[in-house]
Amino acid sequence: MANLKEIRNRITSVSSTMQITSAMKMVSAAKLKKAQDAITAMRPYSDKLTELLQNLSASMEGDAGSKYAEQREVKRALVVAITSNRGLAGAFNSNIIKELIRLNKEDLNGAAVSYMTIGKKANDFAKKGSTIQSNKSDLFDDISFEKVSAIAEELMELFVNGEFDKIVIVYNSFKNAATQEVMSEDFLPLKPLAQTEGEAPTNATEYIYEPSKEEIIEQLIPKSLKMQLYKGVRDSWASEHGARMTAMHKATDNATELRDQLKLTYNKARQAAITNEILEIVGGAEALNN
Repeated sequence: MANLKEIRNRITSVSSTMQITSAMKMVSAAKLKKAQDAITAMRPYSDKLTELLQNLSASMEGDAGSKYAEQREVKRALVVAITSNRGLAGAFNSNIIKELIRLNKEDLNGAAVSYMTIGKKANDFAKKGSTIQSNKSDLFDDISFEKVSAIAEELMELFVNGEFDKIVIVYNSFKNAATQEVMSEDFLPLKPLAQTEGEAPTNATEYIYEPSKEEIIEQLIPKSLKMQLYKGVRDSWASEHGARMTAMHKATDNATELRDQLKLTYNKARQAAITNEILEIVGGAEALNN
């Protein structure tokens, strides 16, 4: 059995760790509320804008839609990987890394894959033998639609100029504080509503357009793409705090359980030491009497 000093040191160490994890849990909980409100408020607008764009694209004849819908053979692909800048968030970052590996081996197999990283954890992964187009990890220092719009414009320019034939966004979608779903979305080229060959597009809604469809789509597509990327960043931001709050909650519970076990071990060791001392005293007194 470990001596009393070692057990006391372990109890002190575990208690300090428990205070840190508890504080991180409270900080993440406070940030989660703001991040959750932001993503919940913007989702209806983003979904409706995407639906409108899909209906509009589906109703266009041929490829008269846009330069952003040009379908090319995928020789070069760009993956926008959105992770966090810090760890201690459970499987939040590792799930993204697993999806990046899967994309490379399956969906983008045969293409030259490059990465635009938003988050230091994604950048650390991409540095190990992959090509990094750019690193935007400082975005999380101050998230704003203007900053995300600039990144989206850069992505659109890379596609239009032919530098990449396909652009994919990988991020964690926020479900609730305990659940995050890894999403892999095609950013460019644009795809119309799902339809069977020879059939009319499904779920398409008839709209009256003023001015023409062509003029509207030229303005709507860039705005929709910017909103899609902004939603991905906001989703990831809320998911990060939810994952970290959950992870720190479990860590605090584990630390509390370990501390209680150590205290029980300490009390047992202390009681055993006292018992031994009493036995030694009684034995010495008995020897003197004899």
